[in-house]
Amino acid sequence: MAGNKVFNENNIRLNVKLDSKEDAIRAAGGVLIENGYVQPEYLEDMLKCEEAACTYIGNHVGIPHGICKSEERIKSSGISLLQVPDGVDYDGQTAYVIIGIAGKNDEHIEMLGKIAVTCSDLDNVDKIAHAKSKQEILDIFEGI
Repeated sequence: MAGNKVFNENNIRLNVKLDSKEDAIRAAGGVLIENGYVQPEYLEDMLKCEEAACTYIGNHVGIPHGICKSEERIKSSGISLLQVPDGVDYDGQTAYVIIGIAGKNDEHIEMLGKIAVTCSDLDNVDKIAHAKSKQEILDIFEGI
């Protein structure tokens, strides 16, 4: 994943302070919009998705993404990552890593799998949460 256009250092935000899960979703979606992966309306789809089902996946990680009908609002597949050292309440759980996902042509299925494998290791999540540079985070995802 690292080093290509789907996920690169421009998509990473370090030391983000968030007040709520909604802030986390808006910030993750904002990075995707800012970097040209999605149309602004995709953010509303991310919020709708969260209303339907919580995107907290455990191990202090939230992965907000769009809904089935979001495809037309995605220009190209992209991943954003927010490092939240102080954590943010994510439906009663604390998330330190927020990974926004926009997948075109079912590419998100593969992306979700890679993220799940990486984040299933709590050591990786801890390294991401405490990384001092964007390159450290890219290196964690390099092996997948």
